[in-house]
Amino acid sequence: MPGLWLNGTMSPTEVVTSSPEETMEVGRQLADHLHPPVLVLLSGELGSGKTTITKGIINGLGVAREEEVTSPTFTLVHVFHNHVRVYHVDLYRVDGFHDLESLALEDAFAEPAVVIIEWAERFALRTDWPRVEIRLEHVETDRRRITITLPKT
Repeated sequence: MPGLWLNGTMSPTEVVTSSPEETMEVGRQLADHLHPPVLVLLSGELGSGKTTITKGIINGLGVAREEEVTSPTFTLVHVFHNHVRVYHVDLYRVDGFHDLESLALEDAFAEPAVVIIEWAERFALRTDWPRVEIRLEHVETDRRRITITLPKT
């Protein structure tokens, strides 16, 4: 799989992957462009690859192996750290602002970190951190269309 052509502008970059391994590779390549503090907002339907690309991002940041990254659907927030702190948040089960407040995500924004949020459309907290927006879509069985928008540099 060729390298991503992320250009550091607000222009979206689109790539189509043909396997979970390729989707993780997109995440690993994207990790090179993530510098704390940064908010990574993932959106897409159930099973579109949000956790899969997160595995690649977290592995690419060097804070955990891919097999150590699981969906935080029930715990809602996983924290990884090494040379950088990474929060992996799943808002699938969050219903409304009160539920979101109960997660105490303010802690995640108290220090420079990479905060990855699945189901980003449910994220309603305000922050001035740079945002990377990633939209994942099913194309076929294992194929995914991934659209990435980086903040201006």
